[in-house]
Amino acid sequence: MNWFPSFNYILASKSPRRIQLLHEMGLPFTVQPVDIPETYPKTLGMLEIPVYLARQKALPFEGKLEERDLLIAADTIVWLRREVLGKPAGQEEARVMLRKLSGHIHQVVTGVCLKSRHKERTFHAVTHVEFKELTDKEIDYYVTHFNPTDKAGAYGIQEWIGMAAITRVEGSYYNVVGLPVQRLYTEIMGF
Repeated sequence: MNWFPSFNYILASKSPRRIQLLHEMGLPFTVQPVDIPETYPKTLGMLEIPVYLARQKALPFEGKLEERDLLIAADTIVWLRREVLGKPAGQEEARVMLRKLSGHIHQVVTGVCLKSRHKERTFHAVTHVEFKELTDKEIDYYVTHFNPTDKAGAYGIQEWIGMAAITRVEGSYYNVVGLPVQRLYTEIMGF
C-alpha cells in the first residue's frame, strides 16, 4: 500500500543520491533531469541560493505538467564563511575545497521546489557539519579513491570521509546526502 497522495511524481534530477533516497522513501517516481547553469544573482544569501536554483530546475516544466503531476526539483550548496563551495572542476579543486572545510563547521543547504500544474511550494533545510582537521594524506586518499567532483563541497557524507572525518552533524543527515527527506515527506503530505 502506498500512502503518498496520488500524484505522478517527477524528479527533475539525475543525482544518484536523490534517486536512491526517494526509492528508500517508497515514493513512486520517474526521473526527468534538466541541465541548467548553476549560476545565481550574487545578491542572494545562503538560504536563497539553493531555492533559486531549485526553481530554475522547475522552470522547463512550466506549462508542461499534467493535472496529477507533482515535480520535485532540488539543489544543494555547501556554505563556508560566506562562500559557496560548489562541485569541484577536478581533483585539485576538490583538494582545495577539502582543505578549506578541514577543522571548520560549514552549512549544507538544500532548496526544494514542489510544483504542480496549479501550485508551487518552495522550502529549504540547513544542516551544520563539522570536520576534524584533515591531513593532506587523508585528503589525497579520499580524492583518489572516491569521486568528489560530482558533489557540492567535494565530499559525500555517506562515503569514507564522512565516517573518518565528520565529527558532528546538527540537523538532517539526509540533507547532507542530497535531500531533506523527512521535510520533503511532510511537505508532500501537506501539498
